[in-house]
Amino acid sequence: MTAPHLPDGLVAPSYDTTSLAAVMPAAAGALGHDLTTATGLTAAGCRTALGLPDADRVVVVLVDGLGIRNLAERGGHAPFLRGLLRERDEQAATLTSSFPSTTAAGLSIFGTGTAPGRTGMLGYTQRNPANGRLASLVQWRELGDPADLQREPTVFETLAAAGTRVTAPGPGKFAGSGMTQAALRGPAYVAAETFEQRVDATVTALRQPGEAQRLVYLYQGDVDKTGHGYGWDSWQWGDALESTDQELRRLLRSVPRGTLVVITADHGQIRADLATQWDVASDPALKPGVAMVGGEPRALHIYTDEDTDPADVARRWAERLGEHAVVVLRDDAVVGGWFGPVAEHVLPAVGDVVVAMTGAATVVDSRVHSAAARGLPGVHGSLTPHEMLVPLLTAVA
Repeated sequence: MTAPHLPDGLVAPSYDTTSLAAVMPAAAGALGHDLTTATGLTAAGCRTALGLPDADRVVVVLVDGLGIRNLAERGGHAPFLRGLLRERDEQAATLTSSFPSTTAAGLSIFGTGTAPGRTGMLGYTQRNPANGRLASLVQWRELGDPADLQREPTVFETLAAAGTRVTAPGPGKFAGSGMTQAALRGPAYVAAETFEQRVDATVTALRQPGEAQRLVYLYQGDVDKTGHGYGWDSWQWGDALESTDQELRRLLRSVPRGTLVVITADHGQIRADLATQWDVASDPALKPGVAMVGGEPRALHIYTDEDTDPADVARRWAERLGEHAVVVLRDDAVVGGWFGPVAEHVLPAVGDVVVAMTGAATVVDSRVHSAAARGLPGVHGSLTPHEMLVPLLTAVA
């Protein structure tokens, strides 16, 4: 087994203090708590690495889909965030996401301070070893108890148990959902449908009487959703970013004095080149020996037939996709640290072959992906800088 070589220009995932996994442990450190995650991140070490000050009230904002390159290149729509970006040097303002660079994996490392290999949340879809079916993590379909899959304690749970008031405003449909319970369990959930209402709920939570420490986790999904539908280079995406920027400015002006506001993202986005797309269902080089395709069009878990050598599938896929993909066997992806340390119960969910797309190419399976899904202009999941690099912005009210 060898660590896979990444072509120049791709970003290797990391799960140390330079990564998204460090954000919540750092927030715990800012509140004065001590904890160590299963991958060895400490609250104090993360707080120091990320440069967070002491605080009794902390808001951690996650803007789904807002890569730092997306923000930098369209910063005219975000004067508030652009100003925060200018206050930090490039290295301090940049974290790496997970592999795959997608919401299920990103939120799980964010919530636990660990890695996908520990949380078992490996992509948009993945094989459920218990029944052999393709499971959807976002919809939590073909999966059972979230605690059976994601066994790591969340930072939110740890803080709440230590007496910190932890609140998470969000859409009502996410309250108690499988993915919320897996990756983000612990906060008191407050239903608030629009981002404006969630900002209001955040301010209310922080202004409640009493001296107990408070942490609010604030999620914004509109930027990612708009990017998928129109592309991150569209005017619609610019409008979504502008609206988000205005609300975050209002948040900082409205929270109690001394509140620490931390803003990050789970991943960025690219615009797909739909002319460079392969369909496993109809491609004679990709289909043979493949029982099931998981992941997403930019980062795939290939589950092979029982009587098929995964090395044969990997070779054919590598030949077919050429420079448009990095194709590796499961063991090589694990040795290469793509998923961080992999727990024994997680390993069967990793693809027998793992594929990371380069450029703007995608691979789909029309037996699983609808025509609308295959035609989405905004995508993410792989190792390009636009997908992998996310912001770390901070401000004190």
